[in-house]
Amino acid sequence: MERIYIGMGSNLADPAEQLRSAVEALGQLPQSELAGVSAFYQSDSLLPGQPRYTNAVAALDSNLAPLDLLDALQAIENDQGRERLERWGPRTLDLDILLFGDRLIDVPRLKVPHYQIQERAFVLYPLAELAPADLRLADGRSLTELLAACPFVGLERLPQA
Repeated sequence: MERIYIGMGSNLADPAEQLRSAVEALGQLPQSELAGVSAFYQSDSLLPGQPRYTNAVAALDSNLAPLDLLDALQAIENDQGRERLERWGPRTLDLDILLFGDRLIDVPRLKVPHYQIQERAFVLYPLAELAPADLRLADGRSLTELLAACPFVGLERLPQA
């Protein structure tokens, strides 16, 4: 099994409940076992005028192939009402594969490590709750270095529900 980190985000239709439902669905994936979930965080949208996002990261141990997992994650998004109307638009649920073991993946449908991980405090700080302190991404960057370059700004850690 490989350890996979999945970024989760929602800013529509009770975002915290959307993430809780996604966690439940991740726990039901075949050939997979949910290994942990970070705290939930709120962050501003990347585009002005949208509701704030609720974000978290899940750790999944899985034998699924990368594109099979991507298909399963997109099915979960669709089941929870995801509509793909605009890039970075509001959404009921967004599930992104951030890291997939120690693999570098660069195919048209999937880039791992996630191509904007270094710019996303709402991904890095929840990831740091679950990942080993000495985690190195498959491209050689360390999580510690990424955190140092991406301040905890605009984030609010939510109380545990």
